[in-house]
Amino acid sequence: MPEVVSSEPPGFRDAPRPEKPASAAAAKSTLPADPKKAASTADTGLPLRAGEVLEYSANVSELNNVASLRLQVAGRGNFLGKSTWHLQAFAHTQNPLRMVFELDDQFDSYSDAATMASLQYEMHLNERGQKVESIQRMTATGKEPASPGAVQARVLPGTRDPLGLMQYLRNVDWTKTPEVRGPVYDGHKLYDVRARLGPASEKVIVPAGSYAASKIGIRVFDAGVEMKDASFTLYVAKDAARTPVLLEAIMPFATARVELLKAK
Repeated sequence: MPEVVSSEPPGFRDAPRPEKPASAAAAKSTLPADPKKAASTADTGLPLRAGEVLEYSANVSELNNVASLRLQVAGRGNFLGKSTWHLQAFAHTQNPLRMVFELDDQFDSYSDAATMASLQYEMHLNERGQKVESIQRMTATGKEPASPGAVQARVLPGTRDPLGLMQYLRNVDWTKTPEVRGPVYDGHKLYDVRARLGPASEKVIVPAGSYAASKIGIRVFDAGVEMKDASFTLYVAKDAARTPVLLEAIMPFATARVELLKAK
């Protein structure tokens, strides 16, 4: 199914490309004299790659390839005065499940480049012919302006959405930080999510290949109580890109295994 190309929200603009200096002397002249000032103005964004596309196949319970999932980094720009990554996900059910449950969903996340905190989260859902459009501007104060068509969602400071959380976890330096936690908003409800690195590296075999991967256990808490019927395990390849190669999910209605098909 073709994906719907949604327009960028008002106020989002692509980050300008750095201009090349005309000469080595010009390049030297652009450097600040004070090294402390240089550190303060350095780009602290997470090392994502604009244009990256990851394609996955989802197996649910005993059924294989029931859905396809595509994650992509659409680009980087400025939104609400902040350096921002535009992240996208597309989900489609496949036959034979599609004959009984037709699903074509698109999710858009505008996340702070340094922390992956969500600035705006969009859900464009088309399930069994029923379409739902949800554009939510994240706010911890209620003072952030909402763009046309968007509503304000009150969240805790530093809240991430599911797409921002995925990108954040793959870029954590797990050798220095064995556990991270923080609020996550899924478009409906705010949860406390805790992620911890497993004790050892594991070999993971998926359609895209064989990988040595870090195993990250993800636990979800609702109002301080751990959800026993909802947990996730993320496997991140130990390569330069830190590619998420496998996600295992335990949910109230089924278990799922989402495997990497290919990366671009």
